[in-house]
Amino acid sequence: MTARQATGDAGNALVEFTYLAVLLMVPLVYVLLAGFQVQRAAFGVTEAARQAGRAYARADSAADGQARADAAVTLAMKDQGMSTSSPPVITCLGGACLEPGSRVRVTVSYTVLLPVFPAVLGRGRAPGILVTASHIGVVDEFRPGR
Repeated sequence: MTARQATGDAGNALVEFTYLAVLLMVPLVYVLLAGFQVQRAAFGVTEAARQAGRAYARADSAADGQARADAAVTLAMKDQGMSTSSPPVITCLGGACLEPGSRVRVTVSYTVLLPVFPAVLGRGRAPGILVTASHIGVVDEFRPGR
């Protein structure tokens, strides 16, 4: 009976392919997860700024407008599965706030924590990406005067 001699390369291609796939796929999946979280945050803050601007522009007073804007931001962020980190920044443009025809800028910011880092480094030290959106709301020209 003749014994077959081993060539030494049998099965190496499968092992090399597996290592190469893992080395390429793990960073790719991480980058995709981070990108999806940033996109979700961008959509959330854009919608939150828009809704807060509309809510503030329809309010009767500045205090009522701030409360409405806070509630609108909380709801819009919750729709995207995010918590509100800071209240919206409201700036009156060109004159008095809430006067017919005046404009109000609402800015909403949110910091996206990168995946895995909060668990490793702790929530306070984890790196993040700041996502900010602004919306300019116009107070209705035909709203009743005060």
